[in-house]
Amino acid sequence: MQIQKMALAVTTGAVVICGCQGTTRNNDHNTTAKKDGDTTVYLSQPIVTHIFTADPSAHVFNDRLYIYPSHDTATGTPENDLGDHFNMMDYHVLSLDSIGGPVTDHGAALHIKDIPWAGRQLWAPDAAYANNTYYLYFPVKDKKDIFRIGVATSRTPEGPFKAEQQPIKGSYSIDPAVFRDSNGVHYMYFGGIWGGQLQRWNNNRYDSTAGLRGPEEEAILPRIARLGKDMKSFTEEPKVIRIVDRNGHLFKEKDNDKRFFEASWMHRYNGKYYFSWSTGDTHNLCYATGDSPYGPFTYEGVLLNPVQGWTNHHSIIEYRGKWYLFYHDTQLSGKTHLRNVKVTGLKYNADGSIQPITAMYKQ
Repeated sequence: MQIQKMALAVTTGAVVICGCQGTTRNNDHNTTAKKDGDTTVYLSQPIVTHIFTADPSAHVFNDRLYIYPSHDTATGTPENDLGDHFNMMDYHVLSLDSIGGPVTDHGAALHIKDIPWAGRQLWAPDAAYANNTYYLYFPVKDKKDIFRIGVATSRTPEGPFKAEQQPIKGSYSIDPAVFRDSNGVHYMYFGGIWGGQLQRWNNNRYDSTAGLRGPEEEAILPRIARLGKDMKSFTEEPKVIRIVDRNGHLFKEKDNDKRFFEASWMHRYNGKYYFSWSTGDTHNLCYATGDSPYGPFTYEGVLLNPVQGWTNHHSIIEYRGKWYLFYHDTQLSGKTHLRNVKVTGLKYNADGSIQPITAMYKQ
């Protein structure tokens, strides 16, 4: 087991690390890439520094906070617009008893070599609990280089997880986010354009020749599918999620400061459904609200302003009566494919809107 211990203070100002690091088996990087004369101030500091982590999916299991992130490594894969340099080999599960308390790295929970149908590139995962079982959902390219979504199971939240022999039938693209509604029904939200291949799927059929939308075309939309009671299958074909403006109009591709790119997340607050996502090339995290897990969702605004690095991917949870936003940036490495997970408090206004967060600024 790898253990990383540090005190993480969540405040409205800058956050500093104190304490010490425990022993690690994989010391990918443990220094900050801040250059002389850099006046950047960060709202939060990395939760762990002994490995690179990204795309944090946070959940509360047994009154303990568990984080299921991507595990970035420097594989030497050349960078390109399709994200081939995000070439992850395994997942590590992190846990802690309180925000600000020691963080435990439980080691490798699932490795790509143990997924029978996998080809390459593990990307952002998520987790859920049902049937006295913990489920880890993950995208990975199959032997034909097409992203599918798989599932692995464990009797404990930290794993290790055992992968199913095949991906979830009818699944595709990336960034699975599993949401449990108040009636106990689970839904999977997923999809990501560009390297995530969502643009190649129309009416749930794959077309390898399909390209990105033009500026005046309607933007590509995320997907939702209800999970079966076994948590390993869909009970329906994936459906499109409509994200609209205040006038009920869908966004166009040119509205790339608002339109969906990747990183779906769903949570509920005061009876409303909050769907949030990353705009990708414009680096915002945005959110929209609706009255059904299927939407439609009305755009509300920016949740998190751009951070250092090209991508962002988040989760939102309530823990012991307070709300938190988990996200990532590249403070430790300065490289887009070597990221670090962070957390900060999340606040709502009286009308249910979320107060936008600025995670970094120059002094």
